[in-house]
Amino acid sequence: MPIQIFCSVSFSSGEEAPGPLGDVWGPHQRRQRDNSESEEEEEEKEQEAVRKEAREEDSPMDLVAFANSCTLHGASHIFVEGGPGPRQALWAVAFVLALGAFLCQVGDRVAYYLSYPHVTLLDEVATTELAFPAVTLCNTNAVRLSQLSYPDLLYLAPMLGLDESDDPGVPLAPPGPEAFSGEPFNLHRFYNRSCHRLEDMLLDCSYCGGPCGPHNFSVVFTRYGKCYTFNSGRDGRPRLKTMKGGTGNGLEIMLDIQQDEYLPVWGETDETSFEAGIKVQIHSQDEPPFIDQLGFGVAPGFQTFVSCQEQRLIYLPPPWGTCKAVTMDSDFFDSYSITACRIDCETRYLVENCNCRMVHMPGDAPYCTPEQYKECADPALDFLVEKDQEYCVCEMPCNLTRYGKELSMVKIPSKASAKYLAKKFNKSEQYIGENILVLDIFFEVLNYETIEQKKAYEIAGLLGDIGGQMGLFIGASILTVLELFDYAYEVIKHKLCRRGKCQKEAKRSSADKGVALSLDDVKRHNPCESLRGHPAGMTYAANILPHHPARGTFEDFTC
Repeated sequence: MPIQIFCSVSFSSGEEAPGPLGDVWGPHQRRQRDNSESEEEEEEKEQEAVRKEAREEDSPMDLVAFANSCTLHGASHIFVEGGPGPRQALWAVAFVLALGAFLCQVGDRVAYYLSYPHVTLLDEVATTELAFPAVTLCNTNAVRLSQLSYPDLLYLAPMLGLDESDDPGVPLAPPGPEAFSGEPFNLHRFYNRSCHRLEDMLLDCSYCGGPCGPHNFSVVFTRYGKCYTFNSGRDGRPRLKTMKGGTGNGLEIMLDIQQDEYLPVWGETDETSFEAGIKVQIHSQDEPPFIDQLGFGVAPGFQTFVSCQEQRLIYLPPPWGTCKAVTMDSDFFDSYSITACRIDCETRYLVENCNCRMVHMPGDAPYCTPEQYKECADPALDFLVEKDQEYCVCEMPCNLTRYGKELSMVKIPSKASAKYLAKKFNKSEQYIGENILVLDIFFEVLNYETIEQKKAYEIAGLLGDIGGQMGLFIGASILTVLELFDYAYEVIKHKLCRRGKCQKEAKRSSADKGVALSLDDVKRHNPCESLRGHPAGMTYAANILPHHPARGTFEDFTC
């Protein structure tokens, strides 16, 4: 069983110790002891003062003092000396209500910002010149009757809805050289050979008061077969510009649609047409024509005026809008547009499903035969447009140029001019009324319209609203929030430092406790036995008792 041994020595202040110690402990030693005790007391007082000062420095600012110095309105009326009272309770209620109203307003503003609203701004910009758009026109009849032979008719029968046993009922042309060449029929070559030629259709052409002709047009293939584009900007041709607005300062053409060359309708298919006239599309030179879906019709017997205005559209990307700054990843088109994307997608879809492409589609896949048109290509495109909306996803570009149009028409020819036009073109008056049309395309005014999406609520507006609500309801600012964070930091730091100091003091107090010795330790380390063998008057180190000089008989006393 361990035994704790504590040795304590006490001396009276005015008397000498009796016995052998009294002889040794003289007046000089007592004065030295008193001096050492007084020095020890002074050191303890100094250490206590230092500890008190350190505690005062480490302690955080009092809550009342912080409330009085804080810029938060109402805090100095809530936290006061002497504790809360009715007045402080009313101030606390008012502060809580104001804080709740502030938080509600902040939540509403943040929710509005996260809805990413946008506004659309409309502006008109005047300019000294404008680039004239590309104008694509197609005759609604793809094949001239005078160019159709019997082998051609048998080849096109599936597209025209004609059975091979049916009598065409019209005179046909003799077979051409292709019928005896031994090469398989090619729909692209057939359309190129048998289409309405621009040289035959174009009776008159003028641009900005100057003459123009077939050489100002480029050939392009669409669902209507072979078509023609004015001012395409391709093949090294410069894009035309106009310096004035109004009629006569654009493109004016007179066309003969050649209704006597129209094919009879033997059946209803996707390639047959019941209309007479031309299809027109006004578009940018950077996008291909998509005239079967985006074009407008011009009828014979009328002069059609098309007043245009260039519109430059600027859309916002997500999350404010739906546009995407995409690049054209295509082997067929250089610049991205919705029409280029759709044509590219439809081409890939037909090649994958029908192993061929239509005449107007780019690429190097083989052209579809009339049987493939009827059995695969037309149904596949109809299915793609109507039902399969996930295959062809064409993103809206963030910058787009389009042309707004206003159409008006007048009858042509008049009774007074019918005879003159019939004589001029060597046609009958009835033919002039059924086949002649005039198309006049021009800019209404020499300006363009910008339609731009703008962010309706940005981060600056959000911060301004929050700051205004904060100042209105609780009289705070960003610096007030920093003050609160700074005070919280000081409180947390103080508590953590106090916890660390308490642990250190506990370690020091445990280190100052007495040492527990077992009975065996006492027997092994018996100073009394060794002391009895020491000669009298032998001295020991002065640190056996603190602040006491060495004494030779001290061991006798302790033992």
